[in-house]
Amino acid sequence: TTIDTLHKESKTQKVIAKEAGCSQSSVSKHINREVKGRKRCGRKKCTSNRDNRTLERIVKQNPLKNVGEIHKQWTAAGVSVSRTTTHRRMQDMGFSCRIPCVKPLLNNRQRQKRLTWAKDKKDWTAAEWSKVMFSDESKFCISFGNQGPRVWRKRGEAQNPRCLRSSVKFPQSVMVWGAMSSAGVGPLCLRSKVNTAVYQEVLEHFMLPAADQLYGDADFIFQQDLAPAHSAKATSTWFKDY
Repeated sequence: TTIDTLHKESKTQKVIAKEAGCSQSSVSKHINREVKGRKRCGRKKCTSNRDNRTLERIVKQNPLKNVGEIHKQWTAAGVSVSRTTTHRRMQDMGFSCRIPCVKPLLNNRQRQKRLTWAKDKKDWTAAEWSKVMFSDESKFCISFGNQGPRVWRKRGEAQNPRCLRSSVKFPQSVMVWGAMSSAGVGPLCLRSKVNTAVYQEVLEHFMLPAADQLYGDADFIFQQDLAPAHSAKATSTWFKDY
């Protein structure tokens, strides 16, 4: 940057070298390279654009495979490269190895029902959504967590105690239930597990007081998912009684 700035100010190479703290020949080489547009030297890439497109298509079709499996599939397509080159090309394309997000496994019927529900509500106004009180519960493992982070280690340290993530067959966990709406949030409820009987207790002792706190005597819509305890006949009977 110093060389470029002083060169634009028409300074001599001797003055530029003194200011930049380098030799005059280095200044001359830099200036001539910039003027002539010379490219940096280096070995030519061993893969063509067509080969790279093939690799990108393989990665997109098999995003859950590791580098070794993708490398074998790429070389089977007629590309002679090393595993390291395969990994480097994937990084150049913007691919990074990450822990995948977890989503519920849905069949076509469940997907259609969710799509129908979304289409029915897509034109709702903010005033209509403000009458909805959403609820859900989540399971939290107390002992070790659901999924630990990855570990940075060297070769041969796989069994090192500091590189291990402990696990137990039946870890301690707690189920947390909560509700929220545009009017605010309700209290949290902690239970060891949630079945039909426990869920009815949660509705009576937590959902109803939260509704009174957030809506008072106004009408509201209580939104829950289709968990077994939510869709049980006993739960449906409980809602009819209230």
